[in-house]
Amino acid sequence: MAQLNLTKVAFGCTDIEVLRARLANRAVDGETWIDTRYRPTRHEELIGGSLYWILQHRLVARSRIVRFDENAEKRCLIRLDATLIPVRTQPKRAHQGWRYLTTEDAPLDLDGAADELAALPPKLISALSALALV
Repeated sequence: MAQLNLTKVAFGCTDIEVLRARLANRAVDGETWIDTRYRPTRHEELIGGSLYWILQHRLVARSRIVRFDENAEKRCLIRLDATLIPVRTQPKRAHQGWRYLTTEDAPLDLDGAADELAALPPKLISALSALALV
């Protein structure tokens, strides 16, 4: 069975560096978090998957989902690995809340020697993807 992932708009973030800073500010012991009103129905299938971030109508990065918790206000906390992983950008319409995404439909990571784009600065990658060049 394929791994299940989520997509979510990085609301208020203008680029990947702003998102990276936001997540880093919440990081403790290698984990960060986001909160949402409701726990995803298929939350057990999401552990080990990723949350893919949407910026300017494109999937641009992902954070690995570690677990789900609840805060004192009974809101769902999605615990994420603090490492933000850039991905090959892929068009994705903005939406409220989160949506499920299978691994087959998810963009590939921009990682190491397997992809020469990984050596480029994130802002340059963003500009190139906006022009549909990557």
